[in-house]
Amino acid sequence: MELKILEENSKKIVVEIDNATIASVIEKELWNDAHVKISAQRARHPLIGKPVLVVETDGKEKAKDALIEAAKRIKKDAEKLKKLFK
Repeated sequence: MELKILEENSKKIVVEIDNATIASVIEKELWNDAHVKISAQRARHPLIGKPVLVVETDGKEKAKDALIEAAKRIKKDAEKLKKLFK
C-alpha cells in the first residue's frame, strides 16, 4: 500500500491511498477517535483514480497522529481476526 500526502498541517491531512478498500476501512475507524471532526474520502471515479482521504481534527490531536493511531487499531483488530481462523 502506498500513501501520498497531498496536504498537511496540524489539524488536517489529505492523503492519496492506492487501495479503495483500505481507504474505506481507515475512514470508518477514524470516527472512533473523539478528536476527529472530519473523516471522508473522495475519488474521481470508482474504477479509475486513487481515493483521497481527508482527516480533520479539533486541534487537540494532530491529524497525522489520528491517522497513525487508526491504522494501529485496524492492525490490532486484523490480528485478532486472524487468530480466530487458526
